Amino acid sequence: MYRIFLVEDEEHLNGVLAAYLEKEGWHVRAFRDGSSAQAAIAERPDLWVLDIMLPGVDGFQLMREIKAADPLQPVIFISARDADIDRIVGLEMGSDDYLAKPFLPRELVIRSRKLLERVYGSAAAAAVQDRRSKLTAGTYVIDEQARIVEDGDGNKLDLTSKEFELLVFFVSHSGQILEREQVLAAVWGIDYYGSDRVVDDLVRRLRRKLPELRLETVYGFGYRMVKA
Repeated sequence: MYRIFLVEDEEHLNGVLAAYLEKEGWHVRAFRDGSSAQAAIAERPDLWVLDIMLPGVDGFQLMREIKAADPLQPVIFISARDADIDRIVGLEMGSDDYLAKPFLPRELVIRSRKLLERVYGSAAAAAVQDRRSKLTAGTYVIDEQARIVEDGDGNKLDLTSKEFELLVFFVSHSGQILEREQVLAAVWGIDYYGSDRVVDDLVRRLRRKLPELRLETVYGFGYRMVKA
């Protein structure tokens, strides 16, 4: 299950693009400024989607730091500025693809899928992807590909599909306050129309099975996974 970091300062477009990418089954972490995205570079997602014009740290600076941390990390640039200049500069800096605004969200999904397949399609890249698919939450180890969770003693924990997806979503967004609506869209899908109280019920079940999980309730908002 791929992790996509999306950096786009325009609120509506950010939400639309994130929803389209999440519908592919990918875990999407969205940022609306360069500074917060900069702080997450060390997490090394499977793909960055960067707007060039951002408040604070711009997309070009983010690209430099991303490639410095991992030269092979794939990046898609998006921009509403002079397309030819931005495309040339972006490619020279190491971007893997470029989209000029305006574009259809579906086009970003298609380009992202092709880029992910190209980068992680070989046996060597698959091994890298397998390594990246393992997350940690305190003493718990989460293998996304095998869909297995182990405690600190190596015991496998019995989680339902929804419990596992909820855990991965929280861990992938550690430190962020996540509203129930965000959790619903990520775990149940954007077309879910039931009560958001299913989130609370699932969180209670997850806490019972993983008692050492550092998951906080942010009253009036939702939940936050405490960073290790």
